Amino acid sequence: MTDYQETRRRMVDVQIARRGVRDAALLDAMRTVPRERFVPDGLAEFAYEDGPLPIEAGQTISQPYIVAAMVEAAEIEPGSHVLEVGAGSGYAAAVLGQVAGRVVAIERHRELARSACARMSDLGYDNVDVREGDGTLGLPEEAPFDAILVAAGGLEVPDALQRQLKIGGRLVMPVGGPDVQTLCKVTRVAKDRFEQESLGAVKFVPLIGAQGWPEDGRRTASDHRPGASRKLTLPEMIGEAAEPLPDFDDPAFGRLFDRYADRRVVLLGEASHGTSEFYRARAAITRHLVAHHGFTIVTATISSASRRSTLVRGKSGGRFQKNCAHRPTTMVRST
Repeated sequence: MTDYQETRRRMVDVQIARRGVRDAALLDAMRTVPRERFVPDGLAEFAYEDGPLPIEAGQTISQPYIVAAMVEAAEIEPGSHVLEVGAGSGYAAAVLGQVAGRVVAIERHRELARSACARMSDLGYDNVDVREGDGTLGLPEEAPFDAILVAAGGLEVPDALQRQLKIGGRLVMPVGGPDVQTLCKVTRVAKDRFEQESLGAVKFVPLIGAQGWPEDGRRTASDHRPGASRKLTLPEMIGEAAEPLPDFDDPAFGRLFDRYADRRVVLLGEASHGTSEFYRARAAITRHLVAHHGFTIVTATISSASRRSTLVRGKSGGRFQKNCAHRPTTMVRST
């Protein structure tokens, strides 16, 4: 059985805190809210992966990091009155509820709004109110808000939402076309004056409603993950995603792979056709998973390149097979 509490802690440490999120109350909230309760039952084992997941009504639950980044940018304080537009399954609203005083979330899909309400009730999150409606219009009867978060992208920030901010209030929302958006932070500095700053490239579902995109079938759901800026080169994007590694003989190297400890099967392979560095890394990872996480079966499989060589040549062995037969390790936890 998956230890969700440990998996949740690891998600926060590796995916969120390591990427620069520093708000202690927010990190504690994400260690507390059971994300597996906000995804379909068949996807619970993937709830803490570093990416979005599909939910009902053809929508998605956002990548954990992007939820954290938006909440931190909104500068939520204890006692804050917060509006969330695009509640989805309710996960971000639940996280907000652990940090703010009161959260009102709007979801346009009735199915999602009702299931999110049920989850809040089941989990005892009585300071989170999920409603069905057009989020682009906000909730004038509940305004003003200390912060507004919008989990969908529009060509511009709806004026109705900006006007529902308190003076000094913050709004965080993706702005742009369907392919490239920028996460924007809007601060209301005076009655008729708003300051805006860019927080980086993202890609979200379209914001549908009276002050957003029309619901005419031309826009399809995307994946709620940070997008790659067009200004970045491929090496730069790889560099941003890469993690520094200690020496293979350092115990800290093996510990980096604790994030996969709850998997039943782990495949270890790479594309260098068996460099010495690969075999040293594979040995260190294997030792750690066997010693600390109960893996008991280690197997090796011959690559399809080797099998193709055998079929074409009509015999085994030979220089081609020796050079191309890569044998990735498969580790299996006994149950």
